[in-house]
Amino acid sequence: MKIAFIGLGIMGKPMAMNLLKAGHALRVFDRNTAVLEEMAAAGATVCASSAETAEGVDVVMTMLPNSPHVKSVMLENDKLAEKMPKDAVFIDCSSINPDASREIAAKLAEYGIEMLDAPVSGGQPKAVDGTLAFMVGGKKEVFDKYADVLKAMGSSVVYCGNIGAGNVTKLCNQIVVAVNIAAVSEALMLGKKAGVDPELIYQAIRGGLAGSTVMDAKAPMIMDRNFKPGFRIDLHIKDLNNVMDAAKTCDSPIPLTNQVFEMMKILHADGCGADDHSAIAKVYEKMANTEITRG
Repeated sequence: MKIAFIGLGIMGKPMAMNLLKAGHALRVFDRNTAVLEEMAAAGATVCASSAETAEGVDVVMTMLPNSPHVKSVMLENDKLAEKMPKDAVFIDCSSINPDASREIAAKLAEYGIEMLDAPVSGGQPKAVDGTLAFMVGGKKEVFDKYADVLKAMGSSVVYCGNIGAGNVTKLCNQIVVAVNIAAVSEALMLGKKAGVDPELIYQAIRGGLAGSTVMDAKAPMIMDRNFKPGFRIDLHIKDLNNVMDAAKTCDSPIPLTNQVFEMMKILHADGCGADDHSAIAKVYEKMANTEITRG
């Protein structure tokens, strides 16, 4: 399949690489020229603009930071909606506001273009090994036709409902991840302060009810003081801002999310916005004047 891929950042680049490995023909664009050189070496066709990527493709795919960036590419500045083939489909893998997905889809419908919102979970490691979890909204028949494209990048591809449902599901995912990291940090800090090795606590509870994928991914990072970003604090703040908007729209209570959101804002103010979201542990360390380390 001929695919245009726009947005080759920490997640987009490995996702695009996996599409190439699956045998798809890729036309790519990003403002980072270094990553374009990597993509060219891997076999992608590098384009001079995002608009150029859309020529003659079956799918236009974006992996961009937030709603305004997707709107800019598709409808406002680059106007890919006017340039992509009318029988092509737009698949947005960005994590954006569900209302923005619905708005973009409505505008694309005026051009006769179908859209799927297909945000992902798993962070950079799962983007690299092609085991991302996709949560997808849109028409079921469109999902069925293009699910195999997503399966080239993910081990889980789940249809969640009409357009916007993918991003609603992703916001739910981000609540669970954020609160889980905070709970892991809180527990490991209690253990450390009470004189029990956090590593032993982690090993003891990870196989029981408290165990989780989040714990297995983030507890070792916290104890190793490794906050190299797989998913940055600032991006999680963006997602939780979208959670706030969505919750307000449907009057859903989010007290735990509000608490973790405030922690993330503290981290941003402390200059840690580019850290991995496991750096939530730093808030506990600051309050306790103790680092969560092994031993």
